[in-house]
Amino acid sequence: MIKGEPISILLVEDDPAHAEIVRRNLADFRVANRIHHVADGQAALDYLFHQGVYADPETSPRPHLVLLDLRLPKVDGQEVLRRIKEDADLRRIPTVVLTTSAAELDMVRAYNHGAGSYLVKPVGFEQFSGLMKAFGFYWLAWNQFPD
Repeated sequence: MIKGEPISILLVEDDPAHAEIVRRNLADFRVANRIHHVADGQAALDYLFHQGVYADPETSPRPHLVLLDLRLPKVDGQEVLRRIKEDADLRRIPTVVLTTSAAELDMVRAYNHGAGSYLVKPVGFEQFSGLMKAFGFYWLAWNQFPD
């Protein structure tokens, strides 16, 4: 954990039900009390690069972790990932792909673009919740983030 500070997560997810499952499960980890949700790839880029409505870094702080869906409107998740990892200021932010796609090509492309992890969303609610609990323990309780 970052010197007692809450962990800021940027959740990039266009499915409101999936976003709610993520939010509810990560809320159990008190350190993850800053989840910023955007619903499309362009909004994610605007947030990360402090553009448009996200221009103020005080209200749109740099996340410690990005949870990124691949199937997004406006700008696809692979492009968002590529842009994050090409930028000198953003590339150190761990980016976890959280998607419905189990396609080998999507997985290979994501890792080639610098994904830190690739998680396939289970179809059932209980399984998805279980995945998010395990994710929360790993990334929010046990993982160490740099300053």
